[in-house]
Amino acid sequence: MARYELPPDPRQSDGKRPRRMRRDSQEPTPWRYLGLGVVVTIVSLVIALALANALLRRPPLEVDPAAPTLIILTAPPSPIPSPTSILPTPSPIPTFTPIPTPDQAIAPPEITVDYYAIVANTGGVGANLRGGPSTSNALIVVANEGELLLVIGGPSPDEPNNRVWWQVERTDGTQGWVAGEFLQPAAAPGP
Repeated sequence: MARYELPPDPRQSDGKRPRRMRRDSQEPTPWRYLGLGVVVTIVSLVIALALANALLRRPPLEVDPAAPTLIILTAPPSPIPSPTSILPTPSPIPTFTPIPTPDQAIAPPEITVDYYAIVANTGGVGANLRGGPSTSNALIVVANEGELLLVIGGPSPDEPNNRVWWQVERTDGTQGWVAGEFLQPAAAPGP
């Protein structure tokens, strides 16, 4: 059977530490490498100074005074700049051209949008205002014969019934569609 042994207590030591942990002795300064670095630096400086002196003491190139001097232009001379104005030229301001309003005081030759029409040709019964441009749409109200209506849309053809429908508005604001055969162009009401 194995015996259990207590590990050594780190607080109780014999006074010796491993070499890497000792701080009482420092490594010696590497004088050999330090001296070699200083010598290399001094030699490099001496060589650099000798090269600089050799290049600076070189005699200049001799020029023959009798030889003509050639001047080659690589670009044409720039033109004299013209004076520019400090302020930019103003652009014209666009003007508002109003859209002419139609003269509703005169009845147009045929039914036209934004003009008035009068209910006619109903035999006194009146015209049906419908929810859409067809007899299959719901009836909204009946406009009396001679009633003035503002045409606001159309024409919308109804092919099966061979009719043309116009969207109109009554004076009370009610809107609907009326068959064109029951409308005649009219002038706007007076003030």
